[in-house]
Amino acid sequence: MGCHRADNEDYYCYAEPENDLDFQRKGRLAVVADGMGGHEGGKVASTLAVQSVRDTYLNHPDNDPRVALRTAFQSAHAGIQEYGRQHPGLAGMGTTCTAAIILDGQLYYGHIGDSRLYLIRGYNISLLTQDHSQVARLVQDGLITPEEASVHPHRNVLTAAMGVEPSAGDFLETPMPLEAGDILLMCTDGLHGLVSDQEMLATAGTLDPAEACKELVRMAKERGGFDNITLQILKIV
Repeated sequence: MGCHRADNEDYYCYAEPENDLDFQRKGRLAVVADGMGGHEGGKVASTLAVQSVRDTYLNHPDNDPRVALRTAFQSAHAGIQEYGRQHPGLAGMGTTCTAAIILDGQLYYGHIGDSRLYLIRGYNISLLTQDHSQVARLVQDGLITPEEASVHPHRNVLTAAMGVEPSAGDFLETPMPLEAGDILLMCTDGLHGLVSDQEMLATAGTLDPAEACKELVRMAKERGGFDNITLQILKIV
C-alpha cells in the first residue's frame, strides 16, 4: 500500500496451467501493473489489464508465446478502453503492464509504461525493459543524466500506457536463455523510484525470494513509500 495512499492501484498475478500438457505449451506467467486515472480508474485499469493478459495468454491456441502475449496485450488494451466507454467517469484510465513468461528455460516478455523487469545474473543486475516516460526519453537523447532523471519532477509522466492511445508496447522478439541461479525481478515504480538497482541486486541476490520481497518493500516504505509498491521475484533453480 505504501505510506500515503488509501487505495492500491497496483495489481499483479503469477499463473501457470494446471495440467502438464498445457504447462509444456504455456510455461509460467508473471505480470505487474500500475494503474493511472484517479484512484478508482487506476485500480480498475490495472485489474482489467492483469486479468485479461492472464486469461488471454493461458487460453490462446497458438503455441508461440510471442504471438499469444501480443494478443493478450491487445485484448487487455481494448478491454480497458471498452470499460471506459461504458463507464464515462473512468474515461482516460490506463495502466503500465509488464509480463514475463518462462518456458523451456527461456524468457519472453512484453512491456508498456514504467514498471520494470530486471535480470540478476551473478553479481550483475540488468534492466531488460525501457521506461516509456518523458524523463526516459530525455535520458536517451542525452539531455539529462540517469541521476538527474531519478529526481526529475516529471519522472512519473508516461508516454505510453495500456488503455491509452497510442498503445505501442515492447516485446522481446528473440527469447532469452536463462541459466541456473538467474533471478528475475519485476516491479512498479513504487519500488524502483525509491530503491536503487544495486540495492535490489544486493537484496534479491542474498535473500530467498519471499524474504527479499519483504525487505525491499520495507526499504521503500522506510524512505517515504509515496506510491504503491508491488514486486515479484522468480529464481531459476
